Amino acid sequence: MEHKKKISVAIDGPSGAGKSTLARAAAKELGLLYVDTGAIYRTVTLYVLRRGAEPKDAAAVAALLPEAGITMDYDPSGLQRMYLNGEDVTDQIRSQEVSMAASSAASHPAVRAFLLEMQRDMAKRRSVVMDGRDIGTVVLPEADVKIFLTASSEARARRRWLELQQRGVSGDFDQLLRETRERDENDMNRAAAPLRPAADAITLDTTEINFQESLARLIEIIRERTGL
Repeated sequence: MEHKKKISVAIDGPSGAGKSTLARAAAKELGLLYVDTGAIYRTVTLYVLRRGAEPKDAAAVAALLPEAGITMDYDPSGLQRMYLNGEDVTDQIRSQEVSMAASSAASHPAVRAFLLEMQRDMAKRRSVVMDGRDIGTVVLPEADVKIFLTASSEARARRRWLELQQRGVSGDFDQLLRETRERDENDMNRAAAPLRPAADAITLDTTEINFQESLARLIEIIRERTGL
């Protein structure tokens, strides 16, 4: 269902706060298109790693961008598929290597400028729920609803640990906690579009509530602000 008036919902927050899962579920419930911007940045990161460049090297990363063909589509189930120069890399961009490098690659102004119009164009054409690090502050500053979704670093690391366990992958909780805090530090202190709530964003802390409670609250906020 596409709404007569274009509706944009911006959801920002730190890594592991549940943005993607909650935003996708809320979009489905409300009949909006879900756009995972983190997946777009991960695709750039995968390309940088494949080319053997250092994700922290701004000049090296910028030099590669003209050759990075980043496109996205949706499969019949509504899942966002990411393509790198025609190759479906939806699964490859979820590796731990890409996860740890994505924050560095995404911090460069050249990368953010490269992907900015792609993200804005989605919101111009469709009613969207878009999640990331700077959606409400930079990408869609005029969004109808801005939500800052967060949780304690311990809660986010534990959720990641449980997710790995369910997939049959071993993970060290203390290491995951260190990595979570490191990503937070990088995201909040980068020069380009640092992670922070928009001035008019509503903060939703999910540390003490489960997924269903978080989803219900998220949908309630969106409905209150848009009349859906």
